[in-house]
Amino acid sequence: MKLGRLNHVAVATPSIEQSLELYRTMFGAEPHGEPFDLPAQGVRVCFVDTPNSQIELIEPLGEASPIVKFLQKNPLGGQHHVCFEVPDIHAAKAEFEAKGARVLGEPRIGAHGTLVFFVHPKDMGGVLTEIMETPRH
Repeated sequence: MKLGRLNHVAVATPSIEQSLELYRTMFGAEPHGEPFDLPAQGVRVCFVDTPNSQIELIEPLGEASPIVKFLQKNPLGGQHHVCFEVPDIHAAKAEFEAKGARVLGEPRIGAHGTLVFFVHPKDMGGVLTEIMETPRH
């Protein structure tokens, strides 16, 4: 397996609206679309396009959200994870596990509508890493 395209850098935020205003003011950037809820992941999501990737703004969707603890430690928000594409999610999962990496759960549908899984930051140099099957469209 080779490192695929960087799909996005995720930024946890207590407020997508405030973060969008920051990106508008500082970079002249606009959202890719409207924010939307992703209940299966426990987050509200909005993407901001860059010339070669995206910023994924993620806001907790309730107190059970997996990013609540992150925001408790980082009240202003911050970089949460990076996401790389792979052509075959199941082959990638098997390869990570064969190399001893801790895969956090089974592949599930992510914000782009494709299968994703996460690799524990302790096995990725301290960086929570999302692996995403390359979108077909």
